[in-house]
Amino acid sequence: MTDTDYPVPGPLAPAEPGTLKLVDVRLYGEGDPVTVLISDGVIVDLDAPADAEADRTVDGRGHVLLPGLVDIHVHLREPGREDTETIITGSQAAAKGGFTAVFTMANTMPVMDQPVIAESVWLKGQHAAICDVHPIGSITKGLEGKELTEFGMMAGSQAKVRMFSDDGKCVDDPQLMRRALEYAKGQDVLLAQHAEEPRLTQGSVAHEGETAAKLGLRGWPRAAEESIVARDALLARDYGNRVHICHASTTGSVELVKWAKSQGIPMTAEVTPHHLLLTDEKLHTYDGRYRVNPPLREEHDTLALREALLDGTIDCVATDHAPHGSEEKCVEFEYAKPGMLGLETSLAIVAELFVATGRADWRWVAKVMSERPAEIVRVPGHGRPIAVGEPANLTIVDPGNTWTARGADMASKAENTPYEGMEFSARVTTTILRGRLTCVDGVPAEPREEK
Repeated sequence: MTDTDYPVPGPLAPAEPGTLKLVDVRLYGEGDPVTVLISDGVIVDLDAPADAEADRTVDGRGHVLLPGLVDIHVHLREPGREDTETIITGSQAAAKGGFTAVFTMANTMPVMDQPVIAESVWLKGQHAAICDVHPIGSITKGLEGKELTEFGMMAGSQAKVRMFSDDGKCVDDPQLMRRALEYAKGQDVLLAQHAEEPRLTQGSVAHEGETAAKLGLRGWPRAAEESIVARDALLARDYGNRVHICHASTTGSVELVKWAKSQGIPMTAEVTPHHLLLTDEKLHTYDGRYRVNPPLREEHDTLALREALLDGTIDCVATDHAPHGSEEKCVEFEYAKPGMLGLETSLAIVAELFVATGRADWRWVAKVMSERPAEIVRVPGHGRPIAVGEPANLTIVDPGNTWTARGADMASKAENTPYEGMEFSARVTTTILRGRLTCVDGVPAEPREEK
């Protein structure tokens, strides 16, 4: 299946009219710097003269030009929790992190289980024109795990919902999950599973291991995740629809996904930056910023996840960007709301772990942070090659820009970053959505004004 075969998205904001010139950029960080010319939101020349006329010019300073990043797992909280994030602030955080498309989860208030709610999110995102915000529909009505949402009505709405998930909750009823897979297959939509057997995690707040035992925290076993991954692999095998595993976090999940793929089962998986970088050793401070579901695991899990991402067992990186208010995080660890900010630090972490160490190059970064996510959700116009005729959804990365993560400096409305005070050596400088500059010199754009 190619990009042109993907379902048509909902009504898009018009591309930025006029010409934009990107001077002194290195495509995928390779070769000599070139000048890229964009006209009416489309790439028209990859080797234009440096003095070519254009309405707007960006000096790339020899930095890396990548396709715009795609995040298939974020929480933008609107509607219902606009005090922690909105579609606009979330879009600005995304643009600052190099993203041109994000998929926002259904656990809003009200739950995204009706076409009208999904349409309001999609249209508001397009009105702002900072990032393509695709709503994810819930698998079950109200996230209650009892009755399936009307996938067909959601997919046929203006939002063109193409992904469904009860993320935050697991669809733990196997019969209901079977019916969901059958219904999804008929509509050609993707189901994304929050893999967690709730009967194994009741009251759990930290990974079940030595650290939790020392700290007196109730443990969250790996089996809670792995049992659902195994079950859903078997259901996908027998009933034929695609299933995606959200935030894989254990060595066992890696092995199960690897087995599923070896059997030809249509299963994909994502990993978060925090599960690639952080371990449960961070919990010794009892800082609520480190509480997340699934929990931070042990070092061997992080190492297995890194290898799985490198060899393609795990398909892509997704942030699980989860803003919370300070009153929800600055409390006793067991009462802290689970979740972390991720949009503005994701690329920096991937670059730190893989590019800076020589284990991967920028083309690989484009694959796991742009191309594969777009393929998994079958969204056209994103994750495309940097080539003439392609939409100008792009990001420029300075690979030698050392910076320090500070929650107060982030575009997100919330400040709950687990990377507070950590230094990184790569930073997004510019993001472009269909020719529109949505981030310039690290400063995100304001919503597009009415003309």
